[in-house]
Order: sequence, then structure tokens, then C-alpha cells
Amino acid sequence: MNITKDISNFIVFSEESIASALKKISDSKSKIVFSVTENGVLEGVLTDGDFRRWLLQQTNIDLNIPVSNITNKKFKFFFYSDPTDKIATAFGNGVDYIPLIDKEHHLVAIAKRESELVKIGEFIIDDKSPAFVIAEIGNNHNGSIELAKRLVDEAIEAGADCIKFQMRNLESLYNNQGNADDASEDLGSQYVLDLLNKFQLNNESLFQVFDYCKSKGALPLCTPWDLESLEILEKYGMPAYKIASADLTNHELLSAVIKTGKTVICSTGMSSEDEIIESVGLMKHLGGNFILLHCNSTYPTPFKDVNLLYIHRLKEIGNCFVGYSGHERGTSIAIASVLLGAKVIEKHITLDKSMEGNDHKVSLLPSEFKAMVQGIREVEQSLGNRNLRVISQGEFMNREALAKSLVINCNLKEGETIKQEMISIKSPGKGLQPNRKKELIGRTAKRNFNAGDFFFASDLEEGIVKARNFKFKRPWGVPVRYHDFQSILSKTSPDLLEFHLSYKDMELDLNRFFKEPYKTLGYVVHSPELFAGDHLLDLCSKDKEYRMHSIAELQKVIEITKKLNHYFPSTTKPLIVTNVGGFTEDAPLSESERETLYEILVDSLSKLDQKEVEIIPQTMPPFPWHFGGQRYHNLFVDPDDTARFCEKYGYRVCFDTSHSKLACNHHRFSFKEFVEKVGPYTAHLHLADAVGVDGEGLQVGTGDIDFHALADDLTQNSPKASFIPEIWQGHKNEGEGFWIALDRMEKWF
Repeated sequence: MNITKDISNFIVFSEESIASALKKISDSKSKIVFSVTENGVLEGVLTDGDFRRWLLQQTNIDLNIPVSNITNKKFKFFFYSDPTDKIATAFGNGVDYIPLIDKEHHLVAIAKRESELVKIGEFIIDDKSPAFVIAEIGNNHNGSIELAKRLVDEAIEAGADCIKFQMRNLESLYNNQGNADDASEDLGSQYVLDLLNKFQLNNESLFQVFDYCKSKGALPLCTPWDLESLEILEKYGMPAYKIASADLTNHELLSAVIKTGKTVICSTGMSSEDEIIESVGLMKHLGGNFILLHCNSTYPTPFKDVNLLYIHRLKEIGNCFVGYSGHERGTSIAIASVLLGAKVIEKHITLDKSMEGNDHKVSLLPSEFKAMVQGIREVEQSLGNRNLRVISQGEFMNREALAKSLVINCNLKEGETIKQEMISIKSPGKGLQPNRKKELIGRTAKRNFNAGDFFFASDLEEGIVKARNFKFKRPWGVPVRYHDFQSILSKTSPDLLEFHLSYKDMELDLNRFFKEPYKTLGYVVHSPELFAGDHLLDLCSKDKEYRMHSIAELQKVIEITKKLNHYFPSTTKPLIVTNVGGFTEDAPLSESERETLYEILVDSLSKLDQKEVEIIPQTMPPFPWHFGGQRYHNLFVDPDDTARFCEKYGYRVCFDTSHSKLACNHHRFSFKEFVEKVGPYTAHLHLADAVGVDGEGLQVGTGDIDFHALADDLTQNSPKASFIPEIWQGHKNEGEGFWIALDRMEKWF
């Protein structure tokens, strides 16, 4: 159980509408709200179950009536002064929240059953959340408010979620009233008092730095070293607290901090296990919401003394989230702690390790802190699921290139039997894997085979989807290559073809493939992103020579597109879909850095002859797969960036639903809002499903996209855009993946 005084998300006023109460229930995700009068007196309780029961009894439903009309007036409550063990007995039988009132029946706090998440300000810590990284400035500002602000800036730039300070009232804290010149003090105490007297910021200066943190979008926290400091920080409105290792056994201070109802982060350095257990017992008795940090309070801590595995034991003792507060040199231990379950990481930061003060010696420079945060995030991404082995998109791509497939070594007609001696194992791996050979033997062929044809998964299935003439309310097409477009046209009648070029295709003579014009058929060209010599197209490169090479290659694509117009005369200004570049290998770019790349892109585009073609940049995923590996993409990932670029420079885009859904999954954008923002600037659509943050090009209906809703949103926001099914490897088995996609989409579009 824990008790919180942060009850604003749980409260509605009696006269507010039922609709308002329902929104509060939804927003808080607690499935309960407490109704209070204007004076704060608890009037009733409403759960989602109460609302459903009321709903079933109504003939005329009016959600605008006061919520007090339907709240449950018979509810369990306790007084805030009641013992916590008494309150805890009320949980169970569906009761997860208990209101706590004062003698006047004002709602003052809420007792909650053991929570599966912890809030620190606006940050939520749960099993799936990334580690909460604290940059401990402490007194490393050395008494300078300007230096403190510089450290805040550097900590934010390095990726810290929170910046922490310390507050002490030296007169009340020290037995000698904080006298640094007390000759009777031990050497260690004299040294600490000397530093504190010289370098501690006064309270008003600290408040200025706290406000500066908030103005920069960072969360400030502070460690109170005494009751007077705690009272001052409470008046300021500190959202949570950190208790130093030195105060874990200070039960008077610990109790006072817990009673604020705020989340408390406790370092456990300098304490024995018995002392830790005792303090945990106290915090649980008081209904506290706490996190324990494993720590060794030696400056610097020898690696042999870190005892990182104790994190597991600490989690058992507290039955809570745990973390790590490190004073050792370097970043490797903090990064490793994430593997053991650390959800909070605290490390000191400084601008100069040679400055006066013991903490500077064990602090990280901004560049080191940034490397630590990056290492933590990389480890978090790599953890995955201990119970699940999934083949990644990158592995699928490599499997296709490197693995082997089952291939037929003779001609075989539909209806004949597949025999063992007909099956060979050959590279590449774009067909059925060799381990499924036994499943093929004895089956009846569902199609005609020529020697050398690959077997596919559909050869093992009962039904098969074949090409036909599809009907849509917008122009539609199929992705093709020069060598297979005629075969595609013999099976179906699209409005357009999208020619996907490789850099080798650019060397081919078009007369080999086109004998006469297709007078009513439209076309789109998809530019290669890889060109000869391992050159990845990048119109945004800051390397001028590289960028000019990219411009020259794209101009060649334009010339080929113009030549194709002879064979497809109905297309007056063909579209060229391209990935314009702007990728990075190590980390994504900031908004200001992205804006610089957009400006470079505009300059590059201005150097291209676009009179007879329209270049449409493709919306991109956050982690695209390029030849050579996965990268970070920066341009045409964010919907606001994309819409702003189109509006400012007059361009349209190719909206790739798979790419953009991945961007929404990663950045937690609303996909519906993405469509609303980018749809009006969309000339052409690539339709495919997606899953996670890099599972792109999936068959429609197999991933995260609600295609029925997407169809409605595109009708509203992009009614005239043409489309193709952009299914990864959809061309296999004579376009089988495309026909499956079109068959499914015909129901929605």
C-alpha cells in the first residue's frame, strides 16, 4: 500500500457533468474518481463499473447531468490519522483505492494498493519504461548560480531526465551550527564544512535554478538534509524527493518525507542490510511510495566493492523498483546496472574534475554523461524478451540473401504430385526454407512449375489468392520491375505501374522491354536509394562532394523517367518517389539540426531539372533498413516537420503508411493525427502494415494499422492520391503478396 496526497487526477466536483467525470476516469487510467463539494468534502465515488450499472438502468441517457446524481454514496473511507495497517485491511474484493479524509470530511489523500508503477513528476516508472536518469549536480556548482545553470544545460544536452541538487540548513543540521573553523572537529568534518560554507547556494538561488530547469523542460529534484529544508522544499512544490545514503537511518526525516505523499528515492550506501530492512519497514508502515538505489558511498568506489548483484536482493527487500547511484569512475557500471533491473540511475556531473570539492573527482564530464545515457538506451533497446525469439526485419533481409530455399528441378503441371527427387536446395533464401522439405513431398501442385522455380509457403496452404481485376475509388497500381511488368499486366488491369529501379536497371536499354505505348496506363518511378559504388542517395549531406554526387544520380533518374513517358503518354507529369536522405548512424538529430537538413535538401532539389517530373519525398520510419545496416532517419518522420516543409516549399510527398506507423509507434504520435496533417500534401500512397518500431512492409492486416479506420481518414484527408501495395517481397510467386493485399484492401478502400 502507498498513500498519496497528489489527488488532483482523482477529483471531480459534484456539479461537474458525468461526461467530465468519465474523461477524468479515462485520463487517470485508475477507473475511479472521487466527487467532492466546492469545499472539498467527499461526497461520493464513481467507478467505471458504477457508470455501466447506471447506464443499463437508463432509457434516456444524459451525460450532462451532475455527476453527484449517480455517484455511490456508500463507500469505504478512513481518516488520514488512522494507522496504515488498519487501512491496509480494507483492500481486496476489487477495492484498490481508499479515500482518506480529515475530521471535517475533506478528501486529503488516497491510499492505493501496491502500485505497478511509480510517478516522479510527469515521469512514469514501470516494468516497460526506460531508466530514469538523474544528473546529480549537488554542490558541483561551487556556489555559482551561473555555473549551476551551465551544468543544467549540459545535463539536459547529455540526455538526463532529471537534475538534482541538495539543500541544507547548516545551523540546525550540525552540532556546532556549521562552524567550519571549529578546531575540535575531525579532519573529515572540517573539510566537508569548509566546502559547504564556501559553495552552498542559498535557498533563493536554488529556487532560481529549479525554475531554470523547468523552463528548459527538465525535472528538478532536491535532497533535503534536514527537516527545515524539507519544509522549505514543500512550500516550493518539489514533486518528489531523494534521500541521501547518510539519512536512510534518520527515521525522523524519512518519516517526514514519506508523509508528504511524494515519491521518495532512497540511496542505501553506508547502511547494513538490517538497517535497510528496518527503514523499508518504516516506509511501508507509513504507506510510502519509494524506490531503493543500490549504492556504495566511497569516493571513488573501487570496482571490487560495487557488489552490483546486490540489486537483486534490494528488490526482494523492498518489493519495489530499484536503481543504482554510482560513485565509481567511468560509465560501465551504471550501464551494466540496467541489465540487472535498475530503473533509476544517478551519477554526478561536472564541467571540470579538477575543481575543488570531493564530488568533482567522481563526477562525469558532460561528454561522458552523454555516452553513459546513450549506452543505457542502447542496452534497454537490446534487452528484448527472455521468452521470445523473433526474426527481425534485418535478419529476414539477410536470410533472403544468404540462406537457402527449396527449388523444383523439373517442370511440373498443376494437379501433379510433388516427389522427393524433384526438390533441390539452392540459394538464395527467398523461398520455402529447407527444413520444410518433408511437408512438400506428396502434395498436389496448385500451380504450374518450371524447373528452377522456388517453392513458397502458399504451396503448403489450402487456398491460394490469385490476381484478378480489382476495383477501388482511387487510382491504384502495382510495384514492378522492367523484367516483370508485362507478366503483371497479363494478370490484372491496374490504373498505373510503379517502376522500382535498381542502379543496374539505369544502365538498361528501354527498347528491350517496351515495344509500343500503353496509351491509358499511368506510371510512377521509384528512385534507387543505393547507387553504384555503395553510394546511398543523400540530398542533405553536409559533405558537398557527396551531395553533388547524389544530385547527379537523381538527375539520371529524372532523365530515365522522362524517357519512359514515351511509352506511357497519358501521364503528363510523372511522380518520382525518393528517399531524400538525412539519415545518421549513431543517434537521431534535434529539431534545429533537422531544419538545417531540410534547408540543404531544398538547395539540392533546386539543382534538379523538375520541369517535366514531380519529385515526391517518401515519409520515413525512425529506423530504416538500408544496404549496410539499420540507421536513424530524421527527415519526413515527424508529421509537423513534413507538413511544414510541404507548405513552405510547395512539395508533395509519398505517404508510406508502414513507415509512418513505425514513426508513430516510436515517437508516440497519433497515427490518425499523422494522416490528418500529412494527408493534404500526399500525391501518392504506399500501403503496407507495420509492427513495433522497425517491422516495415508487412502484409496488410498483420500488424498495428487499423486499415478500416485508415481508409476513412485517407478519404477525408487525401481523396485523390493514387496507391500501390508496398508489401516487402510481395512480388514473389508471381506477385502473390500484392494480390493478397489488394484483395483485403478492396473491402476497406
